[in-house]
Amino acid sequence: GALYSRKFTIDGEQISLQVQDTPFVSLEDDTDSICCQEQINRSIYWADGFVFVYSITDYESYRVIRPLHQHIRKIHPNANIPLLLMANKGDLLRARQVSSTEGLQLASELGGTYYEVSARENCEGVHEAFQQLCQEVSRMIGSCNGEKRRGLHLVRPKSPNMQDLKRRLKQALTSKGKSATTL
Repeated sequence: GALYSRKFTIDGEQISLQVQDTPFVSLEDDTDSICCQEQINRSIYWADGFVFVYSITDYESYRVIRPLHQHIRKIHPNANIPLLLMANKGDLLRARQVSSTEGLQLASELGGTYYEVSARENCEGVHEAFQQLCQEVSRMIGSCNGEKRRGLHLVRPKSPNMQDLKRRLKQALTSKGKSATTL
């Protein structure tokens, strides 16, 4: 998945937002458990908030949300991390497979906020949803009374390309150092 970074201002404070897109999360063989890459688990571990996105035109994308939330709860069993459930493709009502009621019920069950949006026709709805989540995260961090959550002390992952470049550079430097000492 891609790592996107943006800076913007909320309530007069500059916020640095990093969004880790987590594709390839899927249900395992018609069960209610998910299959995801280790990179996804690392992203879950450092996250301060979650946005669960599904398509109203794809019931399978909706079905992944509950098991993914359970997976996150295994990684953060006692954390009260803000979450947002976003139903996308609100402009394709004729192809709807997931009702607004189902989305609202799931958001309530997960303890999150529900938005139904159309990223294609109204990016303002998406912006508003992210802004609300950022405000919740900011309040959560501010209410820790000086005690930071465990996840805030972790180094955020870099994009895979930067990690690969750093690894290669490190290998090149250590191999040069070893060859220089063996001479």
